[in-house]
Amino acid sequence: MTAFCRDCLARCEPAMSRCPQCNSPRVLKHPELDDLSIAHMDCDAFYAAIEKRDNPELADKPLIIGGGRRGVVSTACYIARTYGVGSAMPMFKALRACPNAVVMKPDMEKYAAVGKQIRNMMRDLTPMVEPLSLDEAFLDLTGTERLHHKTPAMAMANLALVIEREIGITVSVGLSYNKFLAKMSSDFDKPRGFSVIGQKEAVAFLAEQPVSRIWGVGKSFGKSLARHGITKIGQLQKKDEKWLVERFGAMGLRLYHLSRGEDRRTVKNRQGAKSISSETTFNTDIADGATLSSMLWRLSEKVSRRAKSSGYAGKTVVLKLKTADFKIRTRSKTLSDPTQLADVIYRIADELLQKEIDGTQYRLLGVGISSLTAGDVADQPNLLDPAAERRAKAERAMDSLKEKFGTEAIKLGRAIRPSDR
Repeated sequence: MTAFCRDCLARCEPAMSRCPQCNSPRVLKHPELDDLSIAHMDCDAFYAAIEKRDNPELADKPLIIGGGRRGVVSTACYIARTYGVGSAMPMFKALRACPNAVVMKPDMEKYAAVGKQIRNMMRDLTPMVEPLSLDEAFLDLTGTERLHHKTPAMAMANLALVIEREIGITVSVGLSYNKFLAKMSSDFDKPRGFSVIGQKEAVAFLAEQPVSRIWGVGKSFGKSLARHGITKIGQLQKKDEKWLVERFGAMGLRLYHLSRGEDRRTVKNRQGAKSISSETTFNTDIADGATLSSMLWRLSEKVSRRAKSSGYAGKTVVLKLKTADFKIRTRSKTLSDPTQLADVIYRIADELLQKEIDGTQYRLLGVGISSLTAGDVADQPNLLDPAAERRAKAERAMDSLKEKFGTEAIKLGRAIRPSDR
């Protein structure tokens, strides 16, 4: 068993409940502590923490960052969370649960600047940093001990202290032998936490966890699993690979491996792409909805191809229009699960587009996805739209054909222009 103090980094005897040097109770101990090097760091209530840092009068008050009464909660501080307030909750429900909360509109420019500071600190530890959002990222610290003279666990604990001291907010860390378990463990001890899942304990530990702990299993897919009697990861572990694949396709294969603590994904050094988009400027201005929809499909396909090839998925679909007098209209919709499918991107973007078909002449049309995340958690089964899974399978089959024969080898009907017929 290895142990050290998270406040002064002094080595401790595993039996000690407090550090012998600084008397801190934050002693971290684990049999594999010195052997693990994949970390996930997540800032605690990021937006709210920054606002409380900048305004000490808010320190002991419930704080909600979000829109007006008709908007949604972006972030709630931990005091507000004790009242039942959570991210993405409609604002009227949040204020009903916590009527004395202070509500502030988000200041994304400020949050992005702080996120960049933290990202630079991460890259001082290792070049292998894979951002997931402004306030969280994976880090691979394999081989960094010689450089920093600290184990990966100690280096991450020290980084948490530096962020707290220099940035003025707290973070939580998960450490394991792969990305799936590192991210899972970072959620267990928030705020200001540090949790570890080792290789020897992984299967037994996972068996007791609900399936919702698996990254990418949302409410809809969780209900689908429950219909098969699967509510805990241990029940997934008892299913063979063929059974899961027959019922859940590619996601079934993913569940088979993750339920056993197996995750071959590596931490990728991404410099933080913020969005993927495609747009076109017309030779002549267009007001006709059908023509614009046809063009939107082609743009959606391009965005989808780029997302799939780069390994990204987006949780927000963005539509861009430029009128004949050069005024820009931007419309967006945030999804419950990230997507990289052309079908989903198009359907959401076309829904936004049809609201703008009012006789206005447009000279430019664009579509994109933002709020990017890893593509392997995208496009979960949708119980509200059973046909969505069939469309997804058809699109992936078309992708395979296009890889062999080229992007123009096969097209959906909506993609065919009159001149192609």
